[in-house]
Amino acid sequence: MLNRSLKKDAISELEATHHKYEKRAADVTKAAEALMETRAKCSEELVGRVESYINTLANSPKEFDRSFSEFKAEYQAFDGLMQEVRAEAERIEVKAGGSAAAGISAGVATAAFAPSAAMAIATTFGTASTGTAISALSGAAASKAALAWLGGGALVAGGKGMAGGAAILGLANPVGIAIGVTALVGSGFFARKKNRKIAEECHVKRKEIEVLDAALKASLVDIESLHDATKEHASGMDALLTWLSVNGAQDYQDFDKESKDKLAALVNHMQILTPLINKTVSR
Repeated sequence: MLNRSLKKDAISELEATHHKYEKRAADVTKAAEALMETRAKCSEELVGRVESYINTLANSPKEFDRSFSEFKAEYQAFDGLMQEVRAEAERIEVKAGGSAAAGISAGVATAAFAPSAAMAIATTFGTASTGTAISALSGAAASKAALAWLGGGALVAGGKGMAGGAAILGLANPVGIAIGVTALVGSGFFARKKNRKIAEECHVKRKEIEVLDAALKASLVDIESLHDATKEHASGMDALLTWLSVNGAQDYQDFDKESKDKLAALVNHMQILTPLINKTVSR
């Protein structure tokens, strides 16, 4: 009666879509953290192992040395970003009010971005400087700068601004981007609206969240693919280093064909892994 069933179904569909989005956001954050951990482990262990092997190998081929220099430079850049993000994330408490990207507003709804999640998101999706140290700002200015930072920088600099930051913030805690429908209803968002109008607005909100969810789904596939490739080539390098350390001669001029083939395979893995170290995923 009076489209009550229509309203009830629309709210139910919105709730289901929001729940699906929340789960997807949690999965993306988890995948980003796993990728970051693998990259950090490679930086801490694999670079050192290759460098130690080069130091023990006389007359190492120039291609090997050049490939390692590029490989090491990429990891140094990754380490630098990790340190920068860790310092910034620990100095500030990044929060977002409302849900700019989803277009839903229901009073005060905030979400904190934990340092570990901020680091994972920044190294996976990329970040840009705001031009001013966020820690030097305060109040609303700090919140805006932090959101712009997470969103890849200000709009004028080619970033996605505060709305982009709010979207990325939603990965750490989806309440910051698509707040619970219970909060929507309880806030009076639907108050004084007719049932059909409510159903129509629920439909619009559901479509907005579905767009965000589709983007997260694509990002999750890309992150997992990048992580798999990183693990594959890091594992290949690790195995080849072990073999060469045990079976290879200490002078490249004394290498037999099998040892040369193993070293060539090591260089190949390293050349493929190098551009993956700091590769980011599109939002």
